[in-house]
Amino acid sequence: MDSARRVLWGVFALLAVIVIGVIGYMTIEGWTPLDALYMTITTITTVGYREIHNLTDAGRIFTIFLIVGGVGAALYALTGLVQYVVEGNIKATWGRRRMKGKIDKLKGHFILCGLGRVGEEIARTFKAEGVPFVVIDNRPDCVSRAEEADYLYLAGDATRDDVLREAGLERARGLVAALGSDADNTYITLSARGICPNLFIEARASTNEAESKLKRAGADRVVSPHSIGARRMAMLALRPAVADFIDTVTLGRGQELQMENIEVDKGSPLEGLTIAAARRSTGAAIMAVIRKSGKLLVPPPEDETIQEEDRLIVIGTKKRLTVLEDISEEATAE
Repeated sequence: MDSARRVLWGVFALLAVIVIGVIGYMTIEGWTPLDALYMTITTITTVGYREIHNLTDAGRIFTIFLIVGGVGAALYALTGLVQYVVEGNIKATWGRRRMKGKIDKLKGHFILCGLGRVGEEIARTFKAEGVPFVVIDNRPDCVSRAEEADYLYLAGDATRDDVLREAGLERARGLVAALGSDADNTYITLSARGICPNLFIEARASTNEAESKLKRAGADRVVSPHSIGARRMAMLALRPAVADFIDTVTLGRGQELQMENIEVDKGSPLEGLTIAAARRSTGAAIMAVIRKSGKLLVPPPEDETIQEEDRLIVIGTKKRLTVLEDISEEATAE
C-alpha cells in the first residue's frame, strides 16, 4: 500500500473510532452527544483529563478498547503522513540531483525554452534526430509533459541568467526561444546573447514587429509559426509532390533520403576538393554552397572548390551523409 492511501485509510479509521466512541458512551452511559464526543476525544488523544462523569464497569471496559483502537488508528495515520512527506521529499530531491547531474555532463546541446505546442513539436524532432537538449519551463503542465516524455528539463524561468547557466548555456550548441510571449522570447535572446556572444539563437515571433525586435536583440534566426504554417498549406495545395519530397529529405521520412548542413572547418579533408571530387568520394550530392561572405551557390558548379568555413547543403542516404560528416569532423578531432 502506498503512503498516500495509507494516510487516507488511517483518517477513515480514526473517524470511525470517534463515531463508535460517541455512540458507545451515549448508549452505555446515557450521556449527551457533546459529553460523549468530549470524552471520546480526550480518551483517544490520551490527554489525561478526569472523566466528566463517573463511569460504570461497562463504560470502563469500553474505554479500554476505545484507547487501544483510537491510539492505534491515530498512529497509523500519523506514520502514513510522515512516510508520505519523507518519500515525496526524497524522491523530489533525488530526481533533481539526477537531472542536474545529467545536464552538467551535456556539451554541444540545445536549450529549448518553452514546451508549449510549438516547443513540444521541436522537442519531438530533437529526440527523433538524437540531438541532446534541455527544456526550460516553469508551467506545471509543461513540466509534467517533459517528465512523461523523459526529457531533460529545468523547472524555472528561462528569462533568468542563472537558469540559463544551469542549463549549460556556455557549453550549448544553440538556444531555441519558443515561448508564446514575444516579450519573453526577446528577453531570453538578450540574456543569452549577453552571456554567449557566439551562440546560435533561434526565436519564435508572432508578429512582424516582434521579428525585427528579436533580430535586433541578437537572434540569428526568427521564425513565425503562423507564417510558416500558411506557406506550408499553400505549398501542399499548389505543389503537393514538392512538399512531400521536402518532408522526405528534411524530416527523414522513410529514411530514403536526408538533407544535412555540413560545415567545413579549418584543416578539413573537404577543403580544396572540387564539388565533383567530393561527390565521388562520398556519394552525397552537394545541392548548395554558402560562402563565409554569405554568397549562395545554387547549384554549385562541378569545378567549384570547397573553401574553409563554407557551409554545404547536401542530400543523400543516411549512410552516405554519415561518411561525409565523418570526413568533415576529422579536422576537429585532430
